[in-house]
Amino acid sequence: MSDNFVFPAPAAVGLPINGSDASFPVRRVYCVGRNYAAHAREMGFDPDREPPFFFCKPNDAQSIVPVPEGRTVAIPYPSRTDNYHYEIELVVAIGKAGRDIAPEDASHIFGYAVGLDMTRRDLQMRMREQGRPWEIGKAFDYSAPIGPITPLAHNGPLDSGAITLTVDGKIVQSSDLANLIWNVSDTIAQLSTLFELRPGDLIMTGTPEGVGAVRPGQTMVGSVDGLSPIHVQIV
Repeated sequence: MSDNFVFPAPAAVGLPINGSDASFPVRRVYCVGRNYAAHAREMGFDPDREPPFFFCKPNDAQSIVPVPEGRTVAIPYPSRTDNYHYEIELVVAIGKAGRDIAPEDASHIFGYAVGLDMTRRDLQMRMREQGRPWEIGKAFDYSAPIGPITPLAHNGPLDSGAITLTVDGKIVQSSDLANLIWNVSDTIAQLSTLFELRPGDLIMTGTPEGVGAVRPGQTMVGSVDGLSPIHVQIV
């Protein structure tokens, strides 16, 4: 394929990797909807274990915000919303290609990170009510702050552990990865029947209950046991 583009092609977004000078190049960003029962209920849905559904976020530098260890990164309050929500999530980084992956096969996981699925909730709800896609509520600029990736070899598989978000020091979301309706292995297995997963893919695994609005000037700190926390300020 020719690389004689009419203007420079955008560079891949790289996420920091704990214990390495190299970066993780982001290829695609898949998100799982309503993957904690309590969150499904707070959004008005029955949490029965039906097949998971997925949506995507852009993989470019306008949407993915790398959050280095020990730093607070500022992101702007987005346009056209009065109800800008946080959603803390475990992010799974894929390091090996595959389709129709068996749930017991963890070899495709490169590592894990903490992420935020920032959401223009009013726009998302408006699109949902009209039966239209969610992109304007989920796939906007600076909608995915993500922290450093901890390789699988450092901590092993993450099937349980506290997942927490604070806003200005107050706990607003608190749960355990064990409460995922579809755990990481099952999510990968399901997703890989729809798409061939490839190195560089990210999977945002869903958020627990307690989602809510955030305003300019507030600072969020997201954490998952065993991973680097992220610090994000809204400006």
